[in-house]
Amino acid sequence: MPLAARSNEPSAEGSAGAKEFVFTRDDFERIRRLIYDHAGIQLNPGKMEMVYSRLARRLRANNVVRFSEYLRLLEGPRGAEWEAFTNALTTNLTAFFREAHHFVELEKLIRRVSATREVSLWCSAASTGEEPYSMAMTAVEACGSTAPRVKIVASDVDTAVLAKAQAGVYTMDRVDRLAPERLRRFFLRGSGANEGMVRVRPELSSLIRFQQVNLLDARYPVTGPFDAIFCRNVMIYFDKPTQYKILQRFAPLLRPDGLLFAGHSENFYHAADLFKLRAKTVYELANPPAGAA
Repeated sequence: MPLAARSNEPSAEGSAGAKEFVFTRDDFERIRRLIYDHAGIQLNPGKMEMVYSRLARRLRANNVVRFSEYLRLLEGPRGAEWEAFTNALTTNLTAFFREAHHFVELEKLIRRVSATREVSLWCSAASTGEEPYSMAMTAVEACGSTAPRVKIVASDVDTAVLAKAQAGVYTMDRVDRLAPERLRRFFLRGSGANEGMVRVRPELSSLIRFQQVNLLDARYPVTGPFDAIFCRNVMIYFDKPTQYKILQRFAPLLRPDGLLFAGHSENFYHAADLFKLRAKTVYELANPPAGAA
C-alpha cells in the first residue's frame, strides 16, 4: 500500500517494502506547517515521499525511529537541528548562465553604471553558487577587467549549499556547457586526486561576499541600494501573500533605476503597485523615487 493511501496509519515496519521510519500523514502535515512558518516554503500535499527521503538521514543522525520523535526535537527550543531541517527541505536546482537572456540585460546594466561608479548586485538565492559566479563572469566580461567596479552579495537560507558555493569547486559536468574560453578564463582544472574537478579562480570569487539570509526575515542583513537583485526560481515556493511581503522588502533596497530578475515561471503581477515588467522576467520599480542615481 502506498504510504499516502491511509492518512494516519504508520508504515508497516517489518513487511516487504516497509519504511525504515514510522511516518504518518499527521507527521507530514506538521512538517508542512513548520517549514512554511520557518522558511515560507509551501510543500505540495503530494510531496510526502520526497519529505520522507530528505529527512530520513536527519532521523538517523538523531537516533530516532519515528518522525513524531524528530518533530518533538524541532518543536522544542530552537537549535542546530532547525538549520539541518531547513537545509534538507530546500530545493537547489541551478546552473551556470541559466536563463541566458538575463545576463544580456545584466551586462548592459553593468556597462552603463560602472562607467561612473561601483555596481552593487545581490543574488538572493545563491544555492551552490552557479548564479553569483555567472554574475561575476558577466561583470568581468562587461568591464574588460579581472577587477571590475562590481561587488556582489550572494545569500541563501541553506547554509550547506552556501558553503559549497563559497568553496567554488565543481565537477566537470557542472561546467560542460560553458564556452571553452570562459572555462579557461575563469576556472582552474584539478589534477591528481582532484582530476575531473574545477575551481573558480580567486579573482572571480573575490568579487562575491557570501552570507546566510532568510527571505522571510523582517529585516535583511544586507545593505543596499542595489543596482540589481536576482531572485530567480525561489518565489514559486511561496504563496502570493508571502511573495508580496518579500517584494515589499526588496523595493527599498533597489536603486530607483534598479532591476529585479525573476525566474522563467514567475510573475509579480499581484504586486503591480511595487514592480512593473520591463523585459522578459525582468522588473523595475513601479513608482521609483525622484532623482534616480
